[in-house]
Amino acid sequence: MNAAGTRKVGFDLQEGSDDNRFLVEAISADNPEAVVTSMPGLMRVQAPGRMVINRDSVEQRLGRPWETHEFQLAIVSYFGQIAEWDDDQIVIGWQH
Repeated sequence: MNAAGTRKVGFDLQEGSDDNRFLVEAISADNPEAVVTSMPGLMRVQAPGRMVINRDSVEQRLGRPWETHEFQLAIVSYFGQIAEWDDDQIVIGWQH
């Protein structure tokens, strides 16, 4: 939880892959409050309360089609709950 009382959501993914780097760039662009932290071998992306991952934004950076199920293959762990998941968007938030 941050000082304002909003619990953070986010995920960790392996560092070093161009695909993961572009994924993080897209998420950062769509979620201005997101913070990216590099750790040895991992990147942590977190935001207060809610994070949206848009297929279109990821595809623009990758330069190829991207299916939202590829997100599962990229992440090591996540915190928060998957509030929505369809072909165009993933939303991580808290239900409580």
